[in-house]
Amino acid sequence: MTENIFQANSDREKTAHLLRRFAFGASEAELDYYLAPDYAAAVDRLLNFDAVDEGFDVAADSLRPDDKRALPMPVLITWWASRMLVTRRPLQEKLTLFWHDHFATSASKVKSPYMMLAQNETLRANATGNFRELLTRVSQDPAMLQWLDNQENVKGKPNENFARELMELFTLGIDGGYTETDVREAARAFTGWSYRRGLPTLGGPKFLFRANLHDIGAKEFLGARGNLNGEDVINHLCTLPRSSRYITEKLIRWFVTPTPEQAYVDRMDRVFRNADLEIKPLLRAIMLSPEFVAPENRRKIVKNPADFCITTARQLGYAAVVRQLLATQPDSVDGKRRSLGPAYQISATMKNMGMHLMYPPDVAGWDGGQAWISSATMVERIAWADKLFGTASKGKLGRFPAALLPDGVERPADLVNRLASIFDAPVAPARRSILESAAEQSMRTPEASRNPAVAAAAVTRLLFATPEFQFA
Repeated sequence: MTENIFQANSDREKTAHLLRRFAFGASEAELDYYLAPDYAAAVDRLLNFDAVDEGFDVAADSLRPDDKRALPMPVLITWWASRMLVTRRPLQEKLTLFWHDHFATSASKVKSPYMMLAQNETLRANATGNFRELLTRVSQDPAMLQWLDNQENVKGKPNENFARELMELFTLGIDGGYTETDVREAARAFTGWSYRRGLPTLGGPKFLFRANLHDIGAKEFLGARGNLNGEDVINHLCTLPRSSRYITEKLIRWFVTPTPEQAYVDRMDRVFRNADLEIKPLLRAIMLSPEFVAPENRRKIVKNPADFCITTARQLGYAAVVRQLLATQPDSVDGKRRSLGPAYQISATMKNMGMHLMYPPDVAGWDGGQAWISSATMVERIAWADKLFGTASKGKLGRFPAALLPDGVERPADLVNRLASIFDAPVAPARRSILESAAEQSMRTPEASRNPAVAAAAVTRLLFATPEFQFA
């Protein structure tokens, strides 16, 4: 794509913007698929993913070393990175990542990969469903119960950890109008919420309500009174206007702009409340809103490591590489793990960039925004080019799909244009001459004559280093 297309307010550029924010970017072929026939159709195709075959059917448990050993956490992380890379339902995986950040639960404390996997599947299954249902299921999730100590919450000795984060981080936000008394009363309502352990062959740990440990006394919580239990507290929180607005604003800050106008948040919040907290209508309203597609809101959110690594790997064709490997490698644990090798390198690089999947830094999740950018992470972002093109000394994804760079590219300007098109990258006029000079110099080397990836990697390193490429 050329500079003028990136600046145009066309359906194509709006769709590219949609896929940068609510998916993991798009290859040129994907962009054509979603765009037909217009932007509204792209929104529908992205949202209605239930009708689309995911294109990834590797069960995480099939990657266990053997029947006697558990699934290693690094393998689980690779499995999720593979799913993000290969999926034909990118919105579902992008939202799974969003909810993983929102309901931040870390394997640093929850040591069981099966509990982390179960929570991951819960987030995925309810990603665009009803928020009340999602909140209930996450609140009863064994990983969450262990993470916030609710299995220790018993009558007479209420543990307030989960009740506090339920309000502060999951529904109302900091300064959300609740008091310490509300925290204590909510904790009493969740007494007895625990889980029973279970072997993976039996479905793993499951939610368990221990009635003998539940406080049946009268409670008063944010205006609600009675013998309240955990579900009563969740349902009451979901009736409060503050909760719907908090979720609406967080989605807007993630996907639209970190500094939204309050009138815009109010308007989207009304959609959410009128839909009884159904998430999909809210997403549709956001995607179709003038504020979302406004040129001033494009390429203004700092790319997180998933947006940087997953997106560029998909754009360079590694999803097809993994699918081909899965189809041709032996159907064994070792064969499947080899097939997912590119995703292992992706997840390792994401970790180096500050996003360790399954390990958010604390209960508030990742800081995001400018926190993603530092001298150390910029080194990783630039070096990612060599890993993508297989020119790194270590950590490379493999042999990249060279067909994306057609034979006969002789002019440096053509190589720059081709890479800018592949990576959906704006190139400011002042930087174009630098990129073309790098392309010319690299294309003259003996290494580049033998391997076109050498010149491509040299240009891409500079492309990935530009300030404008750090924004989605």
